[in-house]
Amino acid sequence: MRTSKLATRVLVACILGASSLAEPAQDVESPKHKAWDMLMTAAYSPRASERTNGIRALGLLRDSTQARQLAENALNDPNTDVRRAAATALGQMHAKESIPKLENALSDKKIPVVMAAAQSLRELKADKSAYEVYYDLLTGERKSNDGLIAKQLETLRNPKVLAEIGFSEGIGFVPFAGIGWDAWRTMRKKDPNPVRAVAASLLAHDPDPASADALVKATNDKDWIVRAAAVEAIAQRGDASLLPRVVKKLSDKKEKVRYSAAAAVIRLSVIERKTARNDR
Repeated sequence: MRTSKLATRVLVACILGASSLAEPAQDVESPKHKAWDMLMTAAYSPRASERTNGIRALGLLRDSTQARQLAENALNDPNTDVRRAAATALGQMHAKESIPKLENALSDKKIPVVMAAAQSLRELKADKSAYEVYYDLLTGERKSNDGLIAKQLETLRNPKVLAEIGFSEGIGFVPFAGIGWDAWRTMRKKDPNPVRAVAASLLAHDPDPASADALVKATNDKDWIVRAAAVEAIAQRGDASLLPRVVKKLSDKKEKVRYSAAAAVIRLSVIERKTARNDR
């Protein structure tokens, strides 16, 4: 997984050059270019935690061939957390083209990866594959030594109930896209009712300008989980006018926030360019 900075930049240049929405070649310092640089560097980092956080953030990028391919490649990563993040991201980006690869991930040796793949398949309407996994786990036909999964399944006896869980320790995601189950553990440890982070997530599609202002303010919250949730909500909101505020978070002190911001910058940059073309 070791890739030099020069090699990473070459990969970024190739990706942006192949995209019809790429920035002009001379604009290598644009926020979008910098954001892709960050995510590509993370995806090929020698540190598993950095790969996990970078791949996880890709879930914010729908209709991006580049993001989908990065996530698909990460399904073969030697690290369990990276593979789980990749499986989750593909579902969040609604990558129907990735259904065969997610179905292959159902054979992963690690149950958290299997659960993430099953959840994504359910989101992609490939319910049959997902329910088969849940049934196997529930009936014991698929053995698990992972304590969190085993404990969870002790209290659930209906595969449909399991599939309808909004967020869970076993599936590995929370109501906002890229933060993942480690943040959920942190939130539960700090606050059993993480109201502010979840509230930020739920404001993503509120058209009231006051909600946009609140989300921008929350990107500077002292709690990194709230900052990350706010950044991702802004990305999902799709308001390109908020792009400059998100760009500032590319230098956030918390890695997870930086990568969420990078994905948000890319997403909002695409929207900004489409809007500019339509206004001509």
